[in-house]
Amino acid sequence: MKTFSMMIAGLAIATAAFPAAANAQNWQNINQRQAKLDQRIDQGIRSGALNRAEASRLRTQFRDLSMLENRYRRTGGGLSLAERRDLDRRFDTLSQRVRTQKHDRQGRR
Repeated sequence: MKTFSMMIAGLAIATAAFPAAANAQNWQNINQRQAKLDQRIDQGIRSGALNRAEASRLRTQFRDLSMLENRYRRTGGGLSLAERRDLDRRFDTLSQRVRTQKHDRQGRR
C-alpha cells in the first residue's frame, strides 16, 4: 500500500510539473518578443500586407511600448512581476493588431 501511495504522489508531482515545463518552452523574454514583433512589421511592409498608415501606427505603438519598458526598468532596477505581466499583455495586444492589419486585405496603395 505504501508503494502505491508513493507512486500516486510521484504521478501527481509529475503531472503538476509538466504544464510548467511546457509553458517554459513557449516563453520568450521581452527582447525576443520585441525583435520578433519588429521583424513581423518589417515583413508586412516588404510584402505589401501593411500600407503606410498601418505601418506608421504599428511602429508608433511599438515605440511607445519600448519606451514604457525602459521606464519600468529605470524606476525599479529591473522589471517586477507585475510590470512583466503588463508588458506581456501589451505585447500580446500589439501582436494581435499586427496580425489583424496584415490580414485585412488593405495592402499597399
